Amino acid sequence: MINQQEVIHAKQLGKVYGTGAAAFRALSGVDLKIRKGELTLLMGPSGSGKTTLLSILGCILRSSEGELEVLGQRVTRLPERDLPRVRRDAIGFVFQGFNLFPTLTARENIALALDLRGVKGKAAEDRADDLLEQVGLRAKAHTFPADLSGGQKQRVAIARALAGDPPILLADEPTAALDSTSGRNVIELLQSLSKEQARAVVIVTHDPRVLDFGDRILHLEDGRIVSEEFPAQPAAPPVAAGRV
Repeated sequence: MINQQEVIHAKQLGKVYGTGAAAFRALSGVDLKIRKGELTLLMGPSGSGKTTLLSILGCILRSSEGELEVLGQRVTRLPERDLPRVRRDAIGFVFQGFNLFPTLTARENIALALDLRGVKGKAAEDRADDLLEQVGLRAKAHTFPADLSGGQKQRVAIARALAGDPPILLADEPTAALDSTSGRNVIELLQSLSKEQARAVVIVTHDPRVLDFGDRILHLEDGRIVSEEFPAQPAAPPVAAGRV
């Protein structure tokens, strides 16, 4: 029976780059469940496999080993041509660098994402304005990225990630380029999207400012999940390699 709260289920995921003597193992034996309404932080030193894991969960990279289910669908063996549909329908992405189009206004950046989903014209503009309202930037609808602060750019990027109403949000270092106030605003927004809208939010981060906002923190080392802790509780002891 499918657990209706589970949106991602990874089993023994592994990722190897290259072949032969040049092969590098980035992930090994990762078991992971991501649930609705949960904000999960992936932490660890550079090279520990955090971004590789996030990219596999987001169906951007394919794993070399193991199985991945997204919304109950086994995606590991899907043809490459079917993966864009999974990303479009199930997952919103937020990046450290914002990735906004500089020649488009805040509204137009979001409307473009809606256009890719078949929502056009006045309907797209109205939906874009609703999303900007959600992130507290309705007044910035006609503003270009160059005239937005870093925190405002990231909130526009989050609004764009919500264009398809995805149940899953994946964020790679979303607060790293922001000052303390902007960073806090962004992590509070992501937390509210998790709690108030029952979305699953997974964040790769090095930022200690976000620790108290996570429902759980998974620590990676050398491509394995080595421990799990909960901010409001004492840290759990290390788990068996890759098992969560």
